[in-house]
Amino acid sequence: MAVTETAAPAVPSAAHEGILRRQSLRESAARTYARSLPIVPVRARGLTIEGADGRRYLDCLSGAGTLALGHNHPVVLEAIRKVIDSGAPLHVLDLATPVKDAFTTELFATLPRQLADSARVQFCGPAGTDAVEAALKLVRTATGRRGILAFTGAYHGMTAGALSASGGAEDVRVTRLPYPQNYRCPFGVGGERGAELSARWTESLLDDPKSGVPAPAGMILEPVQGEGGVIPAPDSWLRRMREITADRSVPLIADEVQTGVGRTGAFWAVEHSGIVPDVMVLSKAIGGSLPLAVVVYRSDLDAWEPGAHAGTFRGNQLAMAAGAATLAYVRENRLADRAATLGARMLGQLQGLAAQHPCIGDVRGRGLMIGVELVDPEAQDPTGAAPAPASPALAAAVQQECLRRGLIVELGGRHSSVVRLLPPLTLTDEQATAVLDRLADALAAAERISYRPEQPGLSH
Repeated sequence: MAVTETAAPAVPSAAHEGILRRQSLRESAARTYARSLPIVPVRARGLTIEGADGRRYLDCLSGAGTLALGHNHPVVLEAIRKVIDSGAPLHVLDLATPVKDAFTTELFATLPRQLADSARVQFCGPAGTDAVEAALKLVRTATGRRGILAFTGAYHGMTAGALSASGGAEDVRVTRLPYPQNYRCPFGVGGERGAELSARWTESLLDDPKSGVPAPAGMILEPVQGEGGVIPAPDSWLRRMREITADRSVPLIADEVQTGVGRTGAFWAVEHSGIVPDVMVLSKAIGGSLPLAVVVYRSDLDAWEPGAHAGTFRGNQLAMAAGAATLAYVRENRLADRAATLGARMLGQLQGLAAQHPCIGDVRGRGLMIGVELVDPEAQDPTGAAPAPASPALAAAVQQECLRRGLIVELGGRHSSVVRLLPPLTLTDEQATAVLDRLADALAAAERISYRPEQPGLSH
């Protein structure tokens, strides 16, 4: 593939280098994106970011999926200006305001109808992890039970409770269940059979009086695992999880922080399977690029006492205005349908690319949530019984080669070997072509570098 739009050549500037240097000296060792993406954004619009060094980038990270409409979309900016110009208070704790009422009305109009008809909403702290914490507290309060069921490969946030339900946790009181996947199936079979075995294992743990797993307060899952490697759950498996939990009075929590607001080709990812969860955790795109997080749940779970869950910044008026505008724009312009169509086309083109590059082990995703897993084909099991080992070194090289070509991508997956694409839902056909062209060019360059024997630091 040829690169259709050449990025402007880098022009190092004192301002650019100085800002990066001061960041490295002042900010904590916990910083993440800044390490692999050493850019200084100064302007942005839609898919494009302009750095302080004069270079332009196509942003397929989109604030880790936050920017459903891309950077600085006009409807978002207008909604924010309207609140600022009105003289409305910007800080209101959890008081009722016209802005909050409009946001809640728009949000409920998008929810699965069976949930929206009897739902309650809890405004939480500013991040998705705060909403996860609230959801876990909610089901524990409502059921009087303590245990939580979660899944291998999950990512639910970085606060203590949310992290305990995520795949990297070590010291937890959460029962871990196998999440179905085709490429690296934990049972070695994949497909419908692998998903069925996952469901049977879940049933066995819940029904076996000697399993060591007492009746849990709830089950939390992602309809598509994001940080886990862009792994869509089979619709049939999600329906089984809904049946299993409903039959045993276990509240089902759907974490739609990254999958929501049209990202996967439906407004909410659970809609692909037709299930209605008891609790939905929402953040990222619902704030229209500003911090906002909520939990929506069945009214019969609303067992909290006043003040049982609070937060000083749960009344972010600007985020609610931006969020309402974003939700309405996605709904009115059928951007979920657009994501489904364009995402399927991009997946097909990437699968064609995989046929030319043995280092692409798997291409997967749903809508505009796409993952390309990179592997070491030279270490492939000669029997073909198992996939080739993941190649985080090659993935890191691809990410850097993408950056050199003016393309921002994220890495994820169990071994950080999955190149992730999360473009805005406003992506045009021409922009999609440019993204894939640059990715293909970067992959070819990274392969040449990675397999050079004189550069062992970048070899597999």
